[in-house]
Amino acid sequence: MITGRRLFVFLLGIGVLLLGLPTTVGAAPVATHYEGILPNGSTWIADKPANWNGTLLIYSHGYIPGPGLPPPQEAPNNSADQLLAQGYALAGSSYSRPGWALATAADDQLATVSAVQALIGPTKHVIAVGNSMGGLVTAQLAERAGDRIDGALAGCGLMVGGIDLHNAQLDGLHALAQLLLPPEQQVKLVRFTSIDEAIATVNTLKSAVDAAQATPAGRARIALAAAFFHLPTWYTGQPKPADRDYGAQQVGQYLSLVGGAGISSTALSRYETGRFDVEQSAGGNPSWNKGVDYRKLLATSVNKTQVRNLYRQAGLDLRNDLAQLTRSAAITADPIAVRWVQRTSTLSGKITVPVLSMHTTDDQLAPVQFQEEYAEDVRQAGRASLLRQVFVDHPGHCTYTTAELLAAITKISKRVETGHWDHTSPRAMQELANSFNAGEAAFIRFTPGEFLADRSISRYR
Repeated sequence: MITGRRLFVFLLGIGVLLLGLPTTVGAAPVATHYEGILPNGSTWIADKPANWNGTLLIYSHGYIPGPGLPPPQEAPNNSADQLLAQGYALAGSSYSRPGWALATAADDQLATVSAVQALIGPTKHVIAVGNSMGGLVTAQLAERAGDRIDGALAGCGLMVGGIDLHNAQLDGLHALAQLLLPPEQQVKLVRFTSIDEAIATVNTLKSAVDAAQATPAGRARIALAAAFFHLPTWYTGQPKPADRDYGAQQVGQYLSLVGGAGISSTALSRYETGRFDVEQSAGGNPSWNKGVDYRKLLATSVNKTQVRNLYRQAGLDLRNDLAQLTRSAAITADPIAVRWVQRTSTLSGKITVPVLSMHTTDDQLAPVQFQEEYAEDVRQAGRASLLRQVFVDHPGHCTYTTAELLAAITKISKRVETGHWDHTSPRAMQELANSFNAGEAAFIRFTPGEFLADRSISRYR
């Protein structure tokens, strides 16, 4: 069991702060440590520095695989110390359960804020901070918490919500199964009855992807599936592909899909083992592809030129493959599961406090296209003035540097303090990050591509 300060560092690490990022060496600041247990069993911890500036950061951690899967690896990092040194008090909870904890996570965080405030005294400001699934929790707090939260920093978040997330993943999985497996080897993609079933699907699809990567036709079809997944073309540890180097881009997509070590670390495995967890919570399958026209999806993808080029090189008929995907798309959702995910795991865009979202350009688990959809939702809700989005030029999931994190927290803190946005241009963010002397930063001007899996759920209400 992880307790005390180590738990807080672990919670931070699930999202962004413990992914092997550069650190600086120095003594930890003097801080008073607190911890407790909420009525539903959630554990919480907090640290208040001696030079507290009156702001409490409530951190929402990302997805922690449930029973049957290994936990994410811990790694040393001092980002928590950096934040304490800046004068911020830090708090976070474990949530009431591991896995897809959206049913209680936002309430667990608010209960943690109340428990911490009772011990450290009145707070000047409370800012929600979260990454990955915790970015979705943070955005929920920005919509639902009223005056209990003053601002939010959502990093690499699942900002499309649970339904669109799993529909996008289903589109890619459907393409892999239909185009890379023979008809007699089709696998279950939804409605898993055990984690072993989900892992068996992962292993079958991974073997098919690995075999397909050896041929031009296979690589073209992987690229098509990758377009539906929104997989990035730049993979950690690889050179960034040139705009028209479609072959190198496909290698990045392949590695994004199956690279990494261990069942909990690859995108493909996270899609299906995570789906099992969500289905168990929701009481069924919350995603569908019946009625989807995959030709139209590809037509709006940022990867359409790459896919068409690779198909042409391989001598394949792209129209035939797209027609096959459309013709065979027959998966329906379970209305009870759709309603549960809609109630617990979605966003309306109706934010009530300022939100700064930050995303890496090439994220395989929370594709940057999620930010395009989130901005559209906020804009349609009439709240665009409350949202700012910044991007950093890195591959990988939530791979921010300490300097980038400090710049983002400083920027949202200033917005909360002054009531208006300061400059959030890449240049302004880069200059702010550099001012901390905490390592490198790579803020960049970037426009995310179109999110493809935005579907009407009216038939399932």
